[in-house]
Amino acid sequence: MTDNATVGKNGEAKTERREKRITGRNGVTALILLILLTLSSWVGFCLSVFGSYRGLPAIVAGGGMVIFGVLGFAILPLCFAGLKAINPNEALVLTLFGQYYGTLREEGFFWVHPFCVGINPAASAAARPQVKASSGSFGMADLGESGRVGANIRGKKISLKALTLNNEKQKVNDELGNPIEIGVNVIWQVRDTAKAVFQVDNYLEFLSIQCDSALRDIARSYPYDVSDLGDERSLRGSSQEVAEQLKAELQEKVEVAGIEVLEARITHLAYAPEIAAAMLQRQQAAAVIQARQMIVDGAVSMVEMALKKLSEREIVVLDDERRAAMVSNLLVILCGSKEAQPIVNSGSLY
Repeated sequence: MTDNATVGKNGEAKTERREKRITGRNGVTALILLILLTLSSWVGFCLSVFGSYRGLPAIVAGGGMVIFGVLGFAILPLCFAGLKAINPNEALVLTLFGQYYGTLREEGFFWVHPFCVGINPAASAAARPQVKASSGSFGMADLGESGRVGANIRGKKISLKALTLNNEKQKVNDELGNPIEIGVNVIWQVRDTAKAVFQVDNYLEFLSIQCDSALRDIARSYPYDVSDLGDERSLRGSSQEVAEQLKAELQEKVEVAGIEVLEARITHLAYAPEIAAAMLQRQQAAAVIQARQMIVDGAVSMVEMALKKLSEREIVVLDDERRAAMVSNLLVILCGSKEAQPIVNSGSLY
């Protein structure tokens, strides 16, 4: 079955196209046969014309001229339109008098019904000057550049290869409302050619728009970096989780177009320019605080160890006041940002 009936939101019946694979007749055999028939019809036509001057009855000569003329100059040339060449990893969706006829997926040279027409909406859109999308434009010469679907459209054939969509970076808000710039790279493939052609207007533009939508939804679900609220999930730190979520959501959105998402990953992630400087200062302050905290923890441990060793080995006995002075001096030396300058006491300790 190539058609599945579904029920829409308003209760109306919708017809969903499914791919129907067909195999044409051997193209080489058909080509040779058509050439022979064409030559034979031309020879018959010439003989009929020549026979009319050699005394053949006018009915016989005229009838032969009409029959061979129609075959040689009208019918047989139309049959050559049924010859189709399919390259590896390509498909050709065919329609016959407005009805879906089938899809040629097998590589080779075939002959099908001569009135079958190949259809590819993406190729029709690329033939126009430009079709604007949300994050790029589609044109025959522009395909494959940054921000556009990297698909090489050749005539009416649909590529079945793994293709790349590299959408331009866009400005969105993360979970905390911070404006960020984010870009994505998607590796995708056409699985159902009938859905790609008949279910959406232009599957290339459709994929790009749905990619933007899915990326915005995912960006709003995660903070840019680990937040102060204890949530360890972030766009920067949970790249694998974010990639899986993005792939799953995008696959759900493009399922109607017969597209399979093989991989989706963030290629660009940064704060928006208007807050980038402030966020950089915040990160620097956090790094300084964390470093100072480590230094203080280490200094306190070293002072504690020093006092303990002095007390155990009875090297010197210090009262509370001088113990506090020693602790202060050691902390200044260990926690100071500059090298300490020692002062030698040449008098009594007390």
